[in-house]
Amino acid sequence: MSDELILVTGGTGFIGVNCIIRLLADGARVRTTVRDLRRTDDLRALVRLGGADPSDVDVVGADLLDDAGWPDAVRDVTHVLHVASPFPTRQPRDEDELIRPAREGTLRVLHAARDAGVRRVVQTSSFAAVGYGPHPGHRFTEADWTDPDRAGVGAYARSKTLAERAAWDFIAREGGGLELAVVNPGGVFGPAIGPDLSSSLALLLMLLDGRVPALPRASFNAVDVRDVADLHLRAMRHPDAAGERFIAVSGDALTYPELAAVLRDELGEAARRVTKRTLPDWVVRVGAPFNADLRSLAPELGRRKDASHEKATRVLGWTPRPREEAVLASARSLIELGLVRP
Repeated sequence: MSDELILVTGGTGFIGVNCIIRLLADGARVRTTVRDLRRTDDLRALVRLGGADPSDVDVVGADLLDDAGWPDAVRDVTHVLHVASPFPTRQPRDEDELIRPAREGTLRVLHAARDAGVRRVVQTSSFAAVGYGPHPGHRFTEADWTDPDRAGVGAYARSKTLAERAAWDFIAREGGGLELAVVNPGGVFGPAIGPDLSSSLALLLMLLDGRVPALPRASFNAVDVRDVADLHLRAMRHPDAAGERFIAVSGDALTYPELAAVLRDELGEAARRVTKRTLPDWVVRVGAPFNADLRSLAPELGRRKDASHEKATRVLGWTPRPREEAVLASARSLIELGLVRP
């Protein structure tokens, strides 16, 4: 891979930095984008903590809402892993805070990549673009799509759905020779690299610190970030990945009470503050009109979001770690980093 230059957008993010570390381990030349070049030192520190040489990474400033920087970012690039997209810990008051950078940023990257002669873009979408449509009780696959206009679909799920739809429409109408593959991860866990936490790891930290008094009967899918990075590279390289989307999950969905039980059972004293209380469904529904987080949970109460990674395994040979291993790797890294209060 040393003759190819790979661009990873959003290099300081949890998935982005893991993709960079994996690419460097495979001998690739890597360029990445950051919104603010003042974060270059932070990025290099993360790469170093991940066991790679940060001097091998070329850093370019580029914002998803601005054309500036993107021609430089894609110059001489053969493949793009478009990972950058906002992922908040809480629902924003204005959903355009997520939708605009997700959708416009994706189109900006695709335009630049096409014009620069890039071979393939791998877009990081989300299971959120899959799992919030009609729910007939089957296991979700890549054929399923979230309905962004469905009641209760939050801003993040809408942003990922609209961004992915826009990407496929662009490829169909004006992509030229540019290829697109899409990865749709569930909740991304795995070892933290430094104290700047993703939303999934921030939730685990809140649980371990006892800051969550009770948990709703909603479910989510889990996957290890190292396996997500591996799937991105497989989707980038495999000839049969072009024009396809791939769900990245490990095993069946976990409910939030099941997640808490895994932490308590495996971590012992370190998980002593993890709640055993379940939030009654009626409390979630009563609070939904007044709280954006509860509003997005209410329609999903009691509904399992089991999904299949059969396609990624069959087409790309991808085999993820068990979901429990991903969750516990996150929790143990938070403890080792000294982020969990003693």
